[in-house]
Amino acid sequence: MTLDNHQVGEYDENSIQVLEGLEAVRKRPGMYIGSTDTRGLHKIVGEVVDNSVDEAMAGICDTIEIAIHADASVTVHDNGRGIPVGIHRQTGKSTLETVMTVLHAGGKFGAEGYKVASGLHGVGVSAVNALSESLRVVVEREGRTYVQEYRRGDPTGPVADIGPSDRHGTTTTFLADSTIFGEIDYSFETLSQRLRELAYLTKGLTITIVDERGGAPVPRELTFYFEGGVLAYLRHLNQRRETIHRPFYVERQIEGTGVEVALQYNDGFAESVFSFANNSTTTDGGTHLTGFRTAVTRIINDYGRKANLLKSDDGNLAGEDVREGLTAIISVKLQDPQFESQTKNKLGNAEVRNHVETAVSEGLRAFLEENPNDAKKIIDKVLTSARARRAAQMARDTVIRKGAFEGMTLPGKLADCQERDPAKSELYLVEGDSAGGSAKQGRDRRFQAILPLRGKILNVEKAREDKMLQHEEIRAIITALGAGIGVSMRPEKLRYHRVVIMTDADVDGAHIRTLLLTFFFRHMVDIIDSGFLYIAQPPLFRIQSGRTPVYVYSEKEREEVVSRVARERKTTVEKVEVQRYKGLGEMNPDQLWETTMNPVNRTMLQVTVDDAAVADEVFDTLMGDAVPPRKMFIQTHAKNVRNLDI
Repeated sequence: MTLDNHQVGEYDENSIQVLEGLEAVRKRPGMYIGSTDTRGLHKIVGEVVDNSVDEAMAGICDTIEIAIHADASVTVHDNGRGIPVGIHRQTGKSTLETVMTVLHAGGKFGAEGYKVASGLHGVGVSAVNALSESLRVVVEREGRTYVQEYRRGDPTGPVADIGPSDRHGTTTTFLADSTIFGEIDYSFETLSQRLRELAYLTKGLTITIVDERGGAPVPRELTFYFEGGVLAYLRHLNQRRETIHRPFYVERQIEGTGVEVALQYNDGFAESVFSFANNSTTTDGGTHLTGFRTAVTRIINDYGRKANLLKSDDGNLAGEDVREGLTAIISVKLQDPQFESQTKNKLGNAEVRNHVETAVSEGLRAFLEENPNDAKKIIDKVLTSARARRAAQMARDTVIRKGAFEGMTLPGKLADCQERDPAKSELYLVEGDSAGGSAKQGRDRRFQAILPLRGKILNVEKAREDKMLQHEEIRAIITALGAGIGVSMRPEKLRYHRVVIMTDADVDGAHIRTLLLTFFFRHMVDIIDSGFLYIAQPPLFRIQSGRTPVYVYSEKEREEVVSRVARERKTTVEKVEVQRYKGLGEMNPDQLWETTMNPVNRTMLQVTVDDAAVADEVFDTLMGDAVPPRKMFIQTHAKNVRNLDI
C-alpha cells in the first residue's frame, strides 16, 4: 500500500503518550488479561492482532498474517506504518521500547495516532511482552529495519538498526511464558473464529492464519477477506436459515461515528443480534444496541400503519415482536469509546444511541418504501410473532404466577433443599426417575435439590415460546428456578445459583444435555452469563483395586489406571476388575454422591459463551430444521468424537 500519514494525522514520536508503567502485570496477570487459562492465552494473541487491526481501521494496513510455530511461539505481521522508533520525549528511550515495556503507552490516547481504535481499556502489547518468555519485534519503517528483543518484558539490548527495507509494517514473535500459562496449546479453531469475525468487521482486510504444528507436510492455513463487511457476516450467519426477504444494509458517518448495520428476518423464532464497538464484541450491548432496537421497532410500526398493513385492533408491535427471527449485526466505530468494564462488554457513549438510531431509521424507512414486497413479508412475520407473544404471555403467567407450585406436579418431582440462600443452593436436573432416585438418596439435602426429568425435553430451536411453555418438563424447570423466562426473566429471583445438568454418559444422555443447553441458551441465557450453569461429570469406569475402588472419567485414564493396578498386583490387565457405567442409575446413592455430587471430590464443567455468534450458529446447525448443514457438521467432526457409545 501507499502510505499517506496526512489521512489520519502524523504518526511519529509525538503521537505516543505514557500513562503508567508495566510493573505488576506478571504478578497479577488475571487483572490485565482476565485469566491465565486458555482464554487468557488466546487473549494475548488477540492483543497483538488488535494493534494490527487498528492500523487497518485507520486505512493504513490491508494485510495481517498470523503463524503458530512448532515451538508454540506465535508471529503476527502487518503491513501498517510500523511502530515509531525515535526517542520518546517522556521516557527518554526509543518509542518502540516505550510501547513494548510501558503499560498503556500507545497512539490511542489522543487523536494524533489513530482516529479509531479499540479503546482505552486495552492492556496492549506491553502486557503480552510482560507475559512472554521471549519476544522479538521487527519494525520496517521509513526505509529502515529495526529490531529489539525482550525476555519476560525486559529488553535484552537496545533497538538496533539492521539495514535498509523497502517494506513497512510490524512483525511481533512471542513465546508465552509457561510458568504463567502452564501448557501452551493454542486452538486453531478458536483463533480462526475471531480472525474471521475481524475480517467481516473490517472491509477490505485480508487476514491469514497458518498452523505449523503437528508435523503435517502441508500446514493448516486459512485466509479471510470480505469486501461486503457486516453484510457478508449477516449472510454467513443466515446461510443455514430460511430467510424471508433480501437483506437490509446501511452504512453512515454521523458526527465522527461510523455506523454499519445489516439485518434480515428468517422463519425461525430466535433473536440473533450481535453488536460491536471498534471491533470489540459488546456481549452486554450498550447504547448502540439500544438505538438499533428503538429504530427498528418504531420504523416497522410507522410503515405498517402508513401502508395499512397494521389494523387498529392489532395494537402497537412491541420490541419482542420485531426481534423474533431477526438476525442483525451492529458495528460502530468511534474515536473515544467508553466501555463499562475492562472486558469491553457494554458500550456507554450516550451520543452513539442517537447516531445509530438516525442511521437505521433513515435507512430502514427507505428500504421498506422501496421494497414493498419485502416490507409486507416483514410485517406479516412480526404480526405472527405478536399474536404468538400474547399467547405465550398467557402461558408464561400461568407458569410463574403466585401459587404455581400448588397447581403443578412439582411437589412430587422436585426434592427441594433446606437452604434458602440461592448463593448456597444447587439444583440438579437429572435424567430419568432411576437416576433421580439415586440422586435424591445420595445428595446432601441441606443445599442440593433434585429435579428428575422424564424423557427428552422439547427442542426449543424448532418451537415458538407458547408451544414450549405447554411442555410439562420445561414448565417444571421454569417453576423450580423461580425467575421467569426470556425477556421477563428476573435473575435476582433465581432460587439456585448452581444449576447442574446431570445426564448419562451415552448418546441419549448427550442428546438430552444438548436439548437442555439449547433451552438455556435461547430462553435463560442470563443463567449462563452469570456463571450459574454447570454440567456434571460422572465417571465412566469403576476399577477395583483391593478394597478401594478407583473411578475414572475417560478411556485414556482407564488404560493408565488398569496398567498401574496390574503392575502393583503383579498380574495381567485382563484380571483387573473394570465396570463400565452405562447410566447414572447403575450407581448406588453412595457412589453417585462420592463421585459426582460431593463438592470435595466432584468435577463439573462450567458452561460459558465466549463467542455468542459462534454459539448461535452451532445451535442453529445442530438443532434447527435444515438437515444438510447438520449432516455436513457431523461428517466434518466425526473423527474428533471420543467415548462414543452407540
